[in-house]
Amino acid sequence: MTSNRVEAFSDGVIAIIITIMVLELRPPHEASLTTLRPLLPVFVSYVISFTFIGIYWNNHHHLFQAVEHVNGSVLWANLHLLFWLSLTPFVTAWIGQSGFAKWPVALYGILLLLSGIAYYILTLTLLSIHSRESMLALALGRDFKGKFSMVIYVVAIPLSFVKPWLAYGIYASVAVWWLVPDRRIERTVAP
Repeated sequence: MTSNRVEAFSDGVIAIIITIMVLELRPPHEASLTTLRPLLPVFVSYVISFTFIGIYWNNHHHLFQAVEHVNGSVLWANLHLLFWLSLTPFVTAWIGQSGFAKWPVALYGILLLLSGIAYYILTLTLLSIHSRESMLALALGRDFKGKFSMVIYVVAIPLSFVKPWLAYGIYASVAVWWLVPDRRIERTVAP
């Protein structure tokens, strides 16, 4: 089975996730710039979540460029990832509406952690059906960046209950770190 349908389905789900998030951005009823100030937490949470979803979309695309074939386990692992990503609009809205309160920020970190774990499971599932010498195995290597990101989330989640803004800043720093493209797959797949 080829990976084309997995990619197309995932692209569609991710597009819907982004659409739902943007629909949570409601304009103020008045036409002055001062009415935008209370919307700043909503906008900031949207920007960070949009960035994370974009990073997952980008890495998912690159990952599947190195995939030779998929099976039922891969389909389920991919759905597992999409499930966690699909909760992003809910938690994003909660963070924005609560003004970065403790529980929403902690739940956001948990969601980031579970999404990272799901992506890691997807890569392990793909690796299990490819040889050790496959383009995919060579491209993924040890995945330090992915594993270390999950460690950062584990550290930042408890911090959410003490300093929610600091924890959220740590989550955002992981997003910035991932904005620098991970070239492992591109280097391996490029002709």
